[in-house]
Amino acid sequence: MEKVVKERSRRALLRSGAAAALGGAGFLAAACAPAPNGGPGAGPTAPASPGGASPDRRRLALPAESMRHERTFMAWPPSDSVWEDATAAVQRDVARLARAVAEYEPVTLLAAPAEAGRARRACGAQVEIMPVPVDDLWMRDSGPTFVTGPGGAVAGTDFHFNGWGGKQGHRRDGQVAKRLLTREDVARIDASITAEGGSLDTDGAGTLLVTESSLVNPNRNPGRSRADIEGALKDLLGVDKVIWLKGVRGEDITDCHVDALARFAEPGVVVLSRPPAGAGPDVWTRVYDQARGVLESATDARGKRLEIVELPEPEPAELGERGADFLGSYVNYYVINGAVLLPRFGDRTADDRAASVVRDLHPGRTVVQLDISTLAEGGGGIHCATQQRPAV
Repeated sequence: MEKVVKERSRRALLRSGAAAALGGAGFLAAACAPAPNGGPGAGPTAPASPGGASPDRRRLALPAESMRHERTFMAWPPSDSVWEDATAAVQRDVARLARAVAEYEPVTLLAAPAEAGRARRACGAQVEIMPVPVDDLWMRDSGPTFVTGPGGAVAGTDFHFNGWGGKQGHRRDGQVAKRLLTREDVARIDASITAEGGSLDTDGAGTLLVTESSLVNPNRNPGRSRADIEGALKDLLGVDKVIWLKGVRGEDITDCHVDALARFAEPGVVVLSRPPAGAGPDVWTRVYDQARGVLESATDARGKRLEIVELPEPEPAELGERGADFLGSYVNYYVINGAVLLPRFGDRTADDRAASVVRDLHPGRTVVQLDISTLAEGGGGIHCATQQRPAV
């Protein structure tokens, strides 16, 4: 089973030749082109259904994850996903995560109609099942990014998920944002750029953290400059300041999403994933060094210098046999109503240290540590698998 996970993980897809095969079939060209009738730039803010009101974009805001949620959305990896023989194992991780979230806030799990019964049995009665077909479980990226507007309105930004720049099929996931918003009767904002929720992190006070490698990239936004994309982000998300980390292209399927590298714990405080002692030098230690250098000199939307709190990654020697694509980032945690869901990787010292740091960063919330070993082997984590709808 582990061998299959290694070969079919999000990072390994790059090296397995899947991207080349998709490109040869014309997939990459189609993914990079604006989608007809609803692709990037296809139109202004539009309600997802007759009942959805269109908010004034000039007054939109992207709430911090720590603000109260109405619910969390997740997705059930189907039997025909890239997980192949590891499907049952990753479904167990998803069910474990859904049940943990449901202890604190409502959860809606998207699942293909044919998979709904199995998902319901695995997740329990506390988790609502929404019959929407999906390709994979990464709701942070395929789902809408929710923003708030004047008068407490909520809208969902559809960033036109394209399989992380055409690296994975997205026939169903490319429609998830639109379908979810229609079913929820929430206004849909038709984004003028392609992005994923994992490429964005906010302090909720006007500052956005992003990685350049996952946005200023021809596989998402061909011909668009960093200034163009920054302007679109400010317009779509109501932020005033964008802090750009360089990241790295082509080393994982996401092109280095920020939510496994650096996150706001609160305005003025950034938690940064630090490679384990003795790591590198390699591409990921260079990503860390560059990010730390930017954050040390950056200011937020209020002009305040940032405090950096490092969250060391687990020691590989303490984890047993893990694939090369294993994502050992504690920063990929998820803040929910009353709790923080944090991965537990098996390095007891690092796991305990991470829980202590996160507990200090989020006082008043219970830290719940979860084994997500198959998710992590797939190059993702707890945050990647969840997407919050803010409460208003």
